[in-house]
Amino acid sequence: MIRPGRKHALVLLFAVVAGAGVATVASRLDAARRADLVYYDLWHRVAGERFRPAHVALAIIDEPTLAEQRDTPLVFWTPLFARAAARLREAGASAIGFDFIFSASAESWLSSLPLADKSVAEQYGLPFRQEIARGATILAASRLGLQDGADEFLLPAPEYLLAIPGLDIASHVALADLVADDDGGTRRFEIAPKLALPKDVKASEAPRLALAALLARRAGAKDLPEDDLRRLVTYAGPPGTVPSVSLRALLADDALSRPEIRALRGKAVLVGANYPGMNDVHFTPYASGLLGRRGTFMAGAEIQANIAESLLSGRHTEPVPAWIATAIAATLAAGAALAFAALSPWAGLGALALAAALAALAGYALFASFLVLPVASIQLGLAATYLASYGARLTREERERARIGQMFGRYVSPQVVAHLVASPSLPELGGRAQPVTVLFSDIRGFTTLSEKLSAPEVVEMLNTYFERACTAMLAEGGSIDKFIGDAIMVEFGAPLEQADHARRALRAALALRRTALEFRPWIAARFPDRGLHEFDVGIGLHSGEAVVGNIGSSLRMEYTAIGDTVNLASRLEGATKEVGCAILASEATVLAAGAGVRTGKSDRIRVKGREQPVVVHEILDIETPETPA
Repeated sequence: MIRPGRKHALVLLFAVVAGAGVATVASRLDAARRADLVYYDLWHRVAGERFRPAHVALAIIDEPTLAEQRDTPLVFWTPLFARAAARLREAGASAIGFDFIFSASAESWLSSLPLADKSVAEQYGLPFRQEIARGATILAASRLGLQDGADEFLLPAPEYLLAIPGLDIASHVALADLVADDDGGTRRFEIAPKLALPKDVKASEAPRLALAALLARRAGAKDLPEDDLRRLVTYAGPPGTVPSVSLRALLADDALSRPEIRALRGKAVLVGANYPGMNDVHFTPYASGLLGRRGTFMAGAEIQANIAESLLSGRHTEPVPAWIATAIAATLAAGAALAFAALSPWAGLGALALAAALAALAGYALFASFLVLPVASIQLGLAATYLASYGARLTREERERARIGQMFGRYVSPQVVAHLVASPSLPELGGRAQPVTVLFSDIRGFTTLSEKLSAPEVVEMLNTYFERACTAMLAEGGSIDKFIGDAIMVEFGAPLEQADHARRALRAALALRRTALEFRPWIAARFPDRGLHEFDVGIGLHSGEAVVGNIGSSLRMEYTAIGDTVNLASRLEGATKEVGCAILASEATVLAAGAGVRTGKSDRIRVKGREQPVVVHEILDIETPETPA
């Protein structure tokens, strides 16, 4: 047999395992992962700027730059880009990248025109080709998708590819494509996207690394793994966090004397665009806004810069190790399960909300250390803990209530049984001290009666009388403890606590005496000419503290009351003959019953087992009877 304490521990263990198990499984499900992304985005918006990038910067085509060059189409900007690259070299930039795909060249377009001097076309793009030939710049490309089982690329124009030193495209051209999650958000990146190159193309003749990865490698990042694993982007902060300079300022004659240009020394600089109306903007964790406020999209160049900064600084955002996530889930589930065990289901919802809030707080605290906790999955596990705890508790309590109903149904009225099983707190069956009034009653002259009746007739008489007697006891909320031959033992105030247990007991005693007197005609009619004396009973009552509960051994137990209160009530029942009355109650019972008790004889008697005499009163009546509960 499993003890109650062990049962409770097993229920708690079950709830904790259920919570931690659901959290672990949920973290692998797409639905839970999408919910975790909500928290991941929220942490970014709450944190704001997390750190100031120290290894990268942006040279941006912004609105002032466009306004200054408003008469020049972007395809004709290569001389400006050449001058910008030269300035960045002179400023001491550690690496230079262009987040533009120069797929068309001004030279090709000019060559198609009927110009008298064809050298104009050749000379126009020369400065930019010369910068490319220096090997200091990184150009951008894009993967278009598979064609006949192989990747197709949008590459820089042939004029620019031919300028690359040694035609080593893999070392000078990078893929500028960004990775998008299912919801379109940019939260992950790849160092080396998995490619399917045509059979006749060598690895050095095609882009290999992502733009941010190649920029970081040029700036000194070492041991970059060339794999296609998707890693989390470590964003330094919302749009505008990465230091940037306007391309207009970079092209100015006094650029090298400007503090913002001098600050580019030692940094990897990515030349990109960020102006209203451009297409290269993306949904990031900062885009949805906070508390209903609208967020902003981030330029592709700044996302690339955030990735490069992460690779250069070594700040990597990673998922929390599975064992830590499981430990956090189990700890929160254990705390929640303990709370659920002590609280009602409604109050348990408050504990569930608190545990869920603690999970969110732990998630944000770990996020500050660049670790991502699957908060939504853990909260789902806490919900499972709630359901498991109260489901097991409900099942256990239903079984317990059924057992209590079965047990007490033999002793107390159906109304009391219903009250017991409906009560939020079930009675303790292991035994506890509580104030009660104990009533003992036996049949006067029972030995003489039984001598004049056969055994079946004695059983018939007792069953008929006890049926009526029990009705009188139960009507006052008494708990019929046991039948001892012709005697009845009844408690008032247990198992259901009753503030007026003494008054109820006195009313029950008077009703029992009336039942005994009303039983006389049945005796006379059932057993005529037997010479039986008139049927009567003796009743003793005492109020005090008794130990009430399941008493016995592992083989046999019964719900009963024990203690001095019980013993004295039994002695007073026997003393009714000595005093010469039908109902004898201790002064403790009379005082506990309150006003309206009419007494007859009073005496001070000595009872066996007590040194001090006991004041007793004959009970004749009780006024203004209360309606039994």
